[in-house]
Amino acid sequence: MRLIMTIIWALLIGGALAYVLASMAGEPFNVTQSLAFSISMIIGIVLLDGVLHVSQRD
Repeated sequence: MRLIMTIIWALLIGGALAYVLASMAGEPFNVTQSLAFSISMIIGIVLLDGVLHVSQRD
């Protein structure tokens, strides 16, 4: 359940951030770039979560 909520929030926040940055740059919104950014956020969050849990066990 934690992973599902992480994916949902990363997609929502990544999409909003990509929209704001594209709007500020005066470029059209690109869904592909938004998804790529969101996927990189998901991978980063999952890796960070794994590292933190391993260090807490030691």
